Amino acid sequence: MTTRTVTPDTASAASERKGARRLFGPLTTVCAAIAVLLVAAAVAGQWVFPDWNRQDLMATGAMPGDGHLLGTDELGRDVWHMLAAGARSTLAGAALVAVGSMLIGNVLGLTAGYFGGIADTAVRRLADLLLALPALLVTIVVAGIGGGGYALAVGVLVVLTSPGDIRLVSSAVREQRHRPYVEAARTLGLPSRTIMVRHIWPNVLPVVVANTMLNFAGAIVALSSLSFLGLGVPPGAPDWGRMLAENRTLLYDNPAAALAPAVAVIVSAVVVNLLGDRLFEYFSDRRP
Repeated sequence: MTTRTVTPDTASAASERKGARRLFGPLTTVCAAIAVLLVAAAVAGQWVFPDWNRQDLMATGAMPGDGHLLGTDELGRDVWHMLAAGARSTLAGAALVAVGSMLIGNVLGLTAGYFGGIADTAVRRLADLLLALPALLVTIVVAGIGGGGYALAVGVLVVLTSPGDIRLVSSAVREQRHRPYVEAARTLGLPSRTIMVRHIWPNVLPVVVANTMLNFAGAIVALSSLSFLGLGVPPGAPDWGRMLAENRTLLYDNPAAALAPAVAVIVSAVVVNLLGDRLFEYFSDRRP
């Protein structure tokens, strides 16, 4: 009987293959396909359906059929065209919230976690203060006082979402900063900025990616909720939350007019969460 020797290289290769199989599994493939369709709708939806705002007053609240895949809303607009055109405001705003929060959280979290001391204490107290505020409620109040507005809602959500990123990144960096590779970099005389960005940050990247995707999903729901309340995009603009608010009275005439944007919000949030989970596992398996 022959024995098979497992070397660190073969173990690492096996781990990478296992991570790749998990990343490109059936569920992940389906989620990725849906994500591609959502991105395509956000980028080109209003270009593919330039007539999304055209009204057919002779077919208001019509059921699916007669050239309308999902029927029409109370103003006679095609629900399918509105749904595709509305992906831009919902998904672009959520992406801005997630990326903006990630940038703030990474800069402050890396600084606080690496240097510690007063900087760490000050940043953590700031994060605790912001975390104590109910983000959606504060956004509603600020947007209401400011007269609503899409940009204002996105900006407030960026600020109030970032404390979670700050605490998560700073905790991960504190766990990394005393490891041998960091001590070796200090011994070589590398500047702190280089150590943080080129050595520590790649090792906390799985946590950053997963949390950013989670923030993206949460921002989709939050922005849709604000639009539902009339505090996001202006009236008449294509947006899933506003579509849900305007079409909820059509549940008995054309249920698809209200259910389609609701399903779009739910599916988008679930898909982003699942992809974030798979990316976290994949990057974690690739770490040495």
